[in-house]
Amino acid sequence: MTEFGSVNEVAEALRAGRAAVFPTDTVYGIGVAVTRAPSPIEVYDAKRRDHDKPLPWLVDGLTALDIFGREVPSYAYDLAREFWPGQLTLIVSAGGGVPWAFGSENRTVALRVPNDATALKLIASVGCPIANSSANFQGHTPPQSYADIDPAFLAQLAASCGDDEPRSGISSTIVDCTGPNPRIVRVGSITKDDIAGVCPLLNDGD
Repeated sequence: MTEFGSVNEVAEALRAGRAAVFPTDTVYGIGVAVTRAPSPIEVYDAKRRDHDKPLPWLVDGLTALDIFGREVPSYAYDLAREFWPGQLTLIVSAGGGVPWAFGSENRTVALRVPNDATALKLIASVGCPIANSSANFQGHTPPQSYADIDPAFLAQLAASCGDDEPRSGISSTIVDCTGPNPRIVRVGSITKDDIAGVCPLLNDGD
């Protein structure tokens, strides 16, 4: 029988600025709290990932666009109202609330509200967004279940939690909202037609 760690232990680790593993609606992730950790370096090091790839954030609601975004276009709010919580990541220009260590070089930030009770509980518990990536070594398959996580990966971290329910394993759709029209960066569970149904002026990147 798989032994799962405690959600409270993960929350405590995140509040202390440490990286921890927890479930989302897509896959199991590793993350750090953006106002508690000095940088996301522990996530990069655990994944053996290049440090120049910014991490997307898990947030708790629409107001994150106001708090962490800058000059966010109205269509981004339309997309968020339609698909949050869910498997849609929105890239927006980073506002002053985004710590430099967690923003991209071009000062953008990627935000998503997960449709997962545990992930949302952790965001509420730490009181800030969680910068997140899949809980696997770079180049390995992202884990859909807690049992899929490499024990060597877990051994690096302060805490982890999980349950018996497998996650979807389907990546979120990523939409760039920094221009006059939305542009799809990656198609996941939410399709181009889904996005176009909300934003008819969609630029699909072709």
